[in-house]
Amino acid sequence: MSHIDYYFSVFSPWTYLAGLRLEEIATRHGAQITYKPLDLLSLFDRTGGVRVAERHPSRNTYRRQELDRWSAHLGLPMLAQPTIYPPNPAPASYAVIAAQKAGGGDLGGLVHAISCALWRDDRDISDDAVLREVLTNTGFDPDLVTTGLFDGALAYERNLDDAINAGVFGSPFYIVREGDKRFWGQDRLSFLDSYLGEI
Repeated sequence: MSHIDYYFSVFSPWTYLAGLRLEEIATRHGAQITYKPLDLLSLFDRTGGVRVAERHPSRNTYRRQELDRWSAHLGLPMLAQPTIYPPNPAPASYAVIAAQKAGGGDLGGLVHAISCALWRDDRDISDDAVLREVLTNTGFDPDLVTTGLFDGALAYERNLDDAINAGVFGSPFYIVREGDKRFWGQDRLSFLDSYLGEI
């Protein structure tokens, strides 16, 4: 069975635009996914990336056009800018980590629901009430929001270190352990699909 390490930020617009395609690909090829939410801003700082707020205006203008293109292409409506952005990513990331450990629900659905709450519905994904709702709607215990916070914090920090050691520098980022094949961005999912079909 192939194994995909999925590194992502809960507030990345590109994570939102990935939708549930990774999960569909993994199901098609019988692959397993390990979800590794991480601190994207710290990842940028440690790997030579530039935070959006610090980029040249021409880069941000193009980024906006690309987001609009992909949103229309994929049929995933999204806000130009959520009211609270960037939100504190830690609570939602801890919830994903706790849900993965607990099992029993739809983990890919949870990640996408968090993204939808931010980019489609303009909700604060650092708010416990929002996280309880998305946990419940994807088949998890809503109390995961408040349990395992210490373990979640440790795993969140470890995910960042693992990402840097694995050569990750953006979100979403997919690594197939078999062959150490790396795919950066939701627009590379078709290449990931093809690779899994070859091995």
